[in-house]
Amino acid sequence: MSNTATSGTPMAAGPLTRAVLEIDEYVSGLGWDQPARLFALVDTDQLRSQEPTLARRLGLADDTEGPGAGALTPIEQDEVPAGTPLDEFLATIAWPDAVVGCALAVERLMLPPSAEAAVPKDLDGARLAKWVAEHPDRQEVRMTVAVLRGGRRESALRLREKDSATDVLTGADLVPGLADALTATFAE
Repeated sequence: MSNTATSGTPMAAGPLTRAVLEIDEYVSGLGWDQPARLFALVDTDQLRSQEPTLARRLGLADDTEGPGAGALTPIEQDEVPAGTPLDEFLATIAWPDAVVGCALAVERLMLPPSAEAAVPKDLDGARLAKWVAEHPDRQEVRMTVAVLRGGRRESALRLREKDSATDVLTGADLVPGLADALTATFAE
């Protein structure tokens, strides 16, 4: 992944927003139909001072001309196991103290609010997923959600049909359930 200072991520955004957009940009470069991807977020200045070799391998400058105070560096983790429900997988994670936050990028199908009222109430998980997959108004979306230990959160949403960096929606509460699940990985 590239350094946030040199990527297309706006420098005016806060460190967490920049990290989410950097991850979104990185995953976008891999194309669609990707597995879920998990990232640890570490303080860039601490990474430079405590792990200089790793910082150099990640392309982070050794000088102070970087992304600025409080910058976060995303570090991709091992692949999320295929076939394991995401909530079960996230419940198994514990982060070391050096990790100040985490992020997850995942693709899903979604329905516009106008279609949600038509969802049959008697469908279970597999049947509901099939119903959504067959709905004519379904949209593919990539959600990138990040949280910090202290509870701050940020999200980026990218629709497959509007797949450009200028059409990425950001906000703290766009995917609250996933943000809550990521926050729980920091529970003591």
